[in-house]
Amino acid sequence: MTLISRALGDPRRFEILRQISACGTTLPCCDLRGCMPITAATLSHHIKELETAGLITIEREGKFAHLSLCRDVWQAYLDQLATI
Repeated sequence: MTLISRALGDPRRFEILRQISACGTTLPCCDLRGCMPITAATLSHHIKELETAGLITIEREGKFAHLSLCRDVWQAYLDQLATI
């Protein structure tokens, strides 16, 4: 729970997670790059933090990456928050 809270503490990471969630399936990383005013290196760092927290998975196809929300992890996190 701490890793997730820390990952979501950054507004950009929360926005990235929101964008991935809104997609419904997998979101190509290049699509995310187009709507975020940050460098590729910064985006990569934020994506890695979300992956480390267990919130997203990354499916790689050659040089392309597709991101998806781990809905079960997200729901478990929300359930834990509801008990506070």
